[in-house]
Amino acid sequence: MSAIRRRHPALTAGKYAALAFYLLFALFPLYWLLKIAITPDALIFSEGTRLFPSDVTFTNFSTVIFQTDFLAYFGNSLIVSLGTAFLTTMFAAGAGYAFSRFVFKGKRIIIAVMLITQMFPLLMIIAPIYKIVADLGLLNSLTSLIIVYTAFNIPFATFLMQSFFDGIPKDLEDAAMMDGCTRFQALRKVVFPLTLPGLGATLGFVFTAAWSELLFALMLISKNDAMTFPVGLLTFVSKFSVDWGQMMAAGVLALVPSCLFFIFIQRYLVQGLTSGAVKG
Repeated sequence: MSAIRRRHPALTAGKYAALAFYLLFALFPLYWLLKIAITPDALIFSEGTRLFPSDVTFTNFSTVIFQTDFLAYFGNSLIVSLGTAFLTTMFAAGAGYAFSRFVFKGKRIIIAVMLITQMFPLLMIIAPIYKIVADLGLLNSLTSLIIVYTAFNIPFATFLMQSFFDGIPKDLEDAAMMDGCTRFQALRKVVFPLTLPGLGATLGFVFTAAWSELLFALMLISKNDAMTFPVGLLTFVSKFSVDWGQMMAAGVLALVPSCLFFIFIQRYLVQGLTSGAVKG
């Protein structure tokens, strides 16, 4: 026991050191993003890999906000990401509940097909997706992105939600229905409140996926007024140069909605990831 007690402070220090190293490794790219954003253009290359800039400016931020179409791209991404997150979570919650609670013909086949759709690289299906969207007359519209993003996120979100429903005892619903509730009432009053952590985790995952998606946004949107933020970043790249300062400033600003969104759902997200990992 004494030997274990003597080693305990060292083990604790080692754990904290490992955690500090991980945080430094994870946050350093974000720091470098901010560092370049506040560095004057004349010093970005001359200072090389210097850790701290010798001078600081916020000109890049003001230029991005007031002299570019960043706010339009920003708004388009918010519309697409929020729309995709809520639609996907709604459909995934219904499908996950059905897979968890009911036994029906073709259930395994449907699950297998949904799994297969996750195995194909996006580059293989971008051409047929483009043809379908073009035939529907939805090119250069945010609606097309919401539909495509929702379709591609539903399978994983469904399995995620199913895992949360599997962790809720069926006896709770049976007891509610024995007390006079319909199945829908039991779902709304008993099951739904218990799945809030799962809904938060699913919302967070889908929002992040839609916010950072580039391939479909690049292929389906060509008009400037319908571009989302990832595509809008490419406007800072010209034929012969890249405006690194403004691009990094736009990247820093793009972190704001994601951070605010995750702060809002943090409590549900942590509970959801924990309950999804441990069942029973």
